Amino acid sequence: MIFNERHLRRVLSSYADYYQRARTHLSLDKDCPDPRPIMPRRIGKVIAIPQVGGLHHRYERLAA
Repeated sequence: MIFNERHLRRVLSSYADYYQRARTHLSLDKDCPDPRPIMPRRIGKVIAIPQVGGLHHRYERLAA
């Protein structure tokens, strides 16, 4: 639920950041516009990082 214009701008900014930095795109072979390194399995377990107020998540490996 959006409460006012300021809140709307913050949510849209958060989504734009998520879209460029974390969301996978099929046309980019399941990578995002800002490329990210592939983390080997031996680094550690996978953790979920909430994005866009918890509506989406970004997943990364946590270094042991």
